[in-house]
Amino acid sequence: MIVMNEKKFIEAEFDNEQEIENVVIENAEYFFGSSSIFIPKTLIRTRDGFGTVPDGFSIDLASRSWYVVEVELVHHSVWSHIAPQVSKQIIAVTTPESRQIIEDIVIQTFNESDDVKEKFREEKIKEIDIRRVLGEILSRSPIVGIPIDRISQDLKEWATTLRNDVRLWLVRKFIEFGVPENVAYEIPEEYRPILDTTEEKSKPKSGIDSYDVSLADLLDAGLLAVGDELVMRYRPRGGNQRKYKAVVTEDGSLEVLGRKFKSPTYAALLGIQDAGSDRKTVNGWTSWRNSEGKLLADLRAEYLKLKENEAEQAASEDS
Repeated sequence: MIVMNEKKFIEAEFDNEQEIENVVIENAEYFFGSSSIFIPKTLIRTRDGFGTVPDGFSIDLASRSWYVVEVELVHHSVWSHIAPQVSKQIIAVTTPESRQIIEDIVIQTFNESDDVKEKFREEKIKEIDIRRVLGEILSRSPIVGIPIDRISQDLKEWATTLRNDVRLWLVRKFIEFGVPENVAYEIPEEYRPILDTTEEKSKPKSGIDSYDVSLADLLDAGLLAVGDELVMRYRPRGGNQRKYKAVVTEDGSLEVLGRKFKSPTYAALLGIQDAGSDRKTVNGWTSWRNSEGKLLADLRAEYLKLKENEAEQAASEDS
């Protein structure tokens, strides 16, 4: 239950698959990354030469990865519905013709959207290199991305058997008690999936993956200190570059422009919107740098390595 003043929002079922699909489309960057480009199935269905069409595709320029996206409701059977459907979709995108269609749609979107142009610019991908980069991304095996309203044990078991990496995200619906037309949706925080078989296959000895790390963890490990000043530089489309400073506070938050955030992403988002951008997402871990020029993502990697070494040392002492 979610409580807001005297209002109480209780969990409810989605009316149909289209409802949850619309939530994912409208908030795609919160699932697939702030540098991702989402291609809904409506753009694919009009193209000849494409096989079974999923609910969409997403290309993440930052990680140079791409997703076959299938939005589902848990009442669909895993083994008789989801599994065969995803298998057909993976087969459909293995053909050069299918991948060429996806590439052409991204190029068309780039030409028509200033927001997409900005994503390529931020990832330092020059216009002359766009087709080459897209070709490299699409030559890799796609990740199967499944946003769903509830995750069953059958779904988890199937996901771990698939050759492709699978990421499962939980999407929940809430309605106000007594006023059911007031609806709220819960979507992932910091792009975090409930299950990521990429992480499961290479699970570190420490049992900690990147999704688990917080700024407070970096503080505890001495990789950040209270009072440290982080810097983010951002130039909005058509504007001048701005410099923002964030101070690390005792509770593991970032204070920027007089406000405190537990999440570096929302701290960065406040800055870029202050600069005049209308973007709704940004990756805070790759936005803020410390006085040595290290990104928070670099410090997070150091933290994970430190914990891995500690786990290996503890294991050797026990053996």
